[in-house]
Amino acid sequence: MKATVRDGWIQRAFPQFLGIPAPAKIERVTGHGDPHWGNLTAMPLTLLDWERWGRVPYGYDAGLLHANSLFIPDVADRIRMEFASVLYTPAGRVGELAALAEMLQAVARGWYPDLAPRLLARAESLTGVRPPVLLRSEVST
Repeated sequence: MKATVRDGWIQRAFPQFLGIPAPAKIERVTGHGDPHWGNLTAMPLTLLDWERWGRVPYGYDAGLLHANSLFIPDVADRIRMEFASVLYTPAGRVGELAALAEMLQAVARGWYPDLAPRLLARAESLTGVRPPVLLRSEVST
C-alpha cells in the first residue's frame, strides 16, 4: 500500500519545520491524507477527494483537520474533543506533529500566511520548542 506521508520526509521535516528530532517509531494507519473543510460535506457527511489516501501516521488526519480549524477556536476545540482518543496518545501526537510539519512546509512555500502564527503556536504547545521560521515564509511572529 502506498505511503502518503513517507518516513524519509518525516526524518527531514521534523527538524526543519518543527525544530525537533524525528520520532524513532511511527505508528501508521490507512488515511484520507487531505482532510480539510473543503473536502467535507454537510449532511449526509461525506469525505471527498481521496487522491492522497494511503498510509499516514496515526493521528495525522485528525491533526490536519485540527490545523485547518485553528482560525475558529471553538471549531478547533471541538475537533480536539471529538478526536481526543486519537490525538491525546503518543502515536496521535506524532501524527498531529506530522500534519503541522506539512502545513509549516507549505507556509515556507508561501501558503497560509495568516494561519502561520497559529500553526507555529500549536507546534510549540505540543513540543515545547519554538519552530524555526524559514526566511521564505514571510511569517511575522
